[in-house]
Amino acid sequence: MQNDILIDVKDLSRDYGPLRAVNKVSFEVKRGEVLGFLGPNGAGKSTTMQMLTGNLAPSEGQIIINGIDLLDKAKAAKAHIGFLPEQPPLYKEFTVDEYLGFCARLNRIDNARVNDALTSAKQRCGLREVGKRLIGNLSKGYQQRVGIAQAIIHSPAVVILDEPTVGLDPIQIREIRHLIRDLRNEHAVILSTHILPEVQTTCDRVQIINKGEIVLNDSVSGLQRYMQVSSTLVSFRQAVQTHELSDLPHIDSVEQLDDLSFRIHYDPQHNPVDGIVKRAVDKDWGLLELTPEKRSLEEIFVDITTAESEPQAEEEQAA
Repeated sequence: MQNDILIDVKDLSRDYGPLRAVNKVSFEVKRGEVLGFLGPNGAGKSTTMQMLTGNLAPSEGQIIINGIDLLDKAKAAKAHIGFLPEQPPLYKEFTVDEYLGFCARLNRIDNARVNDALTSAKQRCGLREVGKRLIGNLSKGYQQRVGIAQAIIHSPAVVILDEPTVGLDPIQIREIRHLIRDLRNEHAVILSTHILPEVQTTCDRVQIINKGEIVLNDSVSGLQRYMQVSSTLVSFRQAVQTHELSDLPHIDSVEQLDDLSFRIHYDPQHNPVDGIVKRAVDKDWGLLELTPEKRSLEEIFVDITTAESEPQAEEEQAA
């Protein structure tokens, strides 16, 4: 339904003099969806995030937040945005309750509703037991929770989180990821992160920006087709010559890892495993290992952003 689209970005661009940092970016985020927003340094990700939060005016394009044009009615649209920057805007000499009460007033929550807003935000972020404690005395994980609480205290339609788990230990990371997944129940969430496993465990959809343009926009489940098996690790009891594997049908290349182990690359549409097994039996090689390898999200990210960058590099060299 149209009403479920809480972020609607159309042809968004930003110029810095002759440099176009973001070029006609368009996407939507629906209620109940967590969008993972990725990009290498200098790709335009931070510029896009600043425009989405109303901290930077676009050169062109439109941003609709919960049905309100951010450029035409900035104040009204920003009331529907909750934002956690990479460095949470915390006053560490405040208690949690004092700080969240201050944030409630900044977001113009009625005095009669402030206590309810505090209670709800603390409950959702696991802060009920630390309301009277100074923020500066809390662990970094709890400080991140306070940062998320300030972003949602006014029940915004849209929550934008910039690197929310940087610097946390593994247990704290799991807790924050669980909290982010819970946020999707009532909000549209954009998660900007450099931690690629975080995207796979937390997000519904992945968007990669490179050189100011969206180069991939797909569901996490849809990424499976990019993560097809295209190589297999094999090892044998007997020494095997590389050419004895490379001449099998559908094998693109054979990478020798040691005297007995190889990585075999092939077209994902034509898996040569049956042929490898048959030859190993016929030659009495003694097959010890046959392990398919899936491409990781990191490999996909590198491939996409590198492929997008290579033509530009070639053009610069030619110039």
